[in-house]
Amino acid sequence: MLSSTTASSPDVQELDVRGMRKPDKHPMIFTTYAALPVGASFVLVNDHDPQHLHEEFEADHAGSYCWEYLNREMRDWRIKITKLASTPLPRVLVDTATITADTIAADVTGAVWKLQGRERDLDANVIALPPGQTIDAHAGPDLDVLIHVLAGSGHLETELGTVDLTPGVLLWMPRRSRRRFTAGVEGLRYLTVHQRRQALLIDAGRAAGPR
Repeated sequence: MLSSTTASSPDVQELDVRGMRKPDKHPMIFTTYAALPVGASFVLVNDHDPQHLHEEFEADHAGSYCWEYLNREMRDWRIKITKLASTPLPRVLVDTATITADTIAADVTGAVWKLQGRERDLDANVIALPPGQTIDAHAGPDLDVLIHVLAGSGHLETELGTVDLTPGVLLWMPRRSRRRFTAGVEGLRYLTVHQRRQALLIDAGRAAGPR
């Protein structure tokens, strides 16, 4: 529940989640944060150091909030959370050069990077296929997918032909279109971007691509 506190200033509110059900805590905390005007704060009161919550703030709001410990006593952890910007900030998520340097690694298959933010409209993954490996022929999902080839080589078999995949190729796969991916002798890594949906499943022996 919210109440007034004098932890740092009279107008800063406390959000004490110690008596709440665990599934309700993080949604309440993020709802409270979202309602803050820029420059305002609240003090979170918890019974332990909320490290996982901090990781979620970093994933969603890196650089646009302040996290300040006020108290670290057992069952009385107090963290002042301040909103520094009206929305999450544009930021660099990953240097793709660092995840595409070794495309021939035989033991690296599937998603080697994915977009993590909770509040997002897109899903994005970097998919790795070792040399010669395939994603079996299948019909795509009921959404469009963009693919940007980052490293290696391969080809895409469509319903009527084959598309060569080389670094720099930007590929559009219309919804429900048939596709089959095969990596070349150098392996293949590509970025996929599409409307957010449920997480993809990685099948043993096959890489999980956009389905």
